[in-house]
Amino acid sequence: MSDSSVAEHLGSTSSWQPRLVALDIDGTLLKWIEGAGTTHEEIAPAVHEAVQRAVDAGAHIVLASGRSPHGMIGIADLLDLHDGERERLWVVASNGAVVFRYPPLDVVHEETFDAAPAVTAVLEHHPNALVAVEERGVGYRVNRHFPDGELSGEMTIAEVADIVAGPVSRVIIRDPDATADDFVALAEKLGLHGTNYVVGWTAWLDLAPVGVSKASGLQRVAEELGVGPEDVLAIGDGRNDIEMLQWAHRGVAMGQAVEEVRTAAHAVTGSVYDDGVATELDRWFGGAVGGAFGGASE
Repeated sequence: MSDSSVAEHLGSTSSWQPRLVALDIDGTLLKWIEGAGTTHEEIAPAVHEAVQRAVDAGAHIVLASGRSPHGMIGIADLLDLHDGERERLWVVASNGAVVFRYPPLDVVHEETFDAAPAVTAVLEHHPNALVAVEERGVGYRVNRHFPDGELSGEMTIAEVADIVAGPVSRVIIRDPDATADDFVALAEKLGLHGTNYVVGWTAWLDLAPVGVSKASGLQRVAEELGVGPEDVLAIGDGRNDIEMLQWAHRGVAMGQAVEEVRTAAHAVTGSVYDDGVATELDRWFGGAVGGAFGGASE
């Protein structure tokens, strides 16, 4: 997108400033560990400082991730987003299926669905895949252990039929022997009726209730905070960020995002390895070099 078209989309660049900043975690705030399906649990100083400038300017920072609530509170702690004087945070977890406040962790809303038919359909094609369902506040129920670092909390072994016997908010299906492209093709072939689905960087498939995404979770939070999509800046890098980037007034893809995500965004900032979040935040909350459109491609 050209600078002129972005300016037209945003309106007056001298007056618009985000009132709500939605931030993905893995690949956006946290850098990927090379060759692994997990990220370093540390925030770059430039990103931490940029987030603090946004907070000081009065913006609401909302973390929005595919992670479970249990796996998100530590990132809020690393960002120093609560100090006892500020309002409790709003957080969108499980790709929008769970909305909670923190601290302490208090679930405000949860969407559930019957995942058994979709899981059965996927396992017919990938019988050796790993399956996980969140046990809130504890960890996950899994049919077999996932690779180290890919899930947070404890893993309790159970049969697949038992894991999806009741309503769930999110199911993870992971096949270490397949690729992301394999799962994209499979999801398109199956249609996965009755669910939303997102394919990750690897052969990682998230299943969620129909109509549920980070955008739907953020819409709920925005209404609670008295803001609208026109007030929102959203930044992410994954396929599960697409709805969020399209819903927000300004949706920004990280530089290393796949083309599908970059195309869906209004703009592209630097990669996570170049602290792209800081580059984008500094456009609106100080510290930018080169004016309102300096430092990131459109």
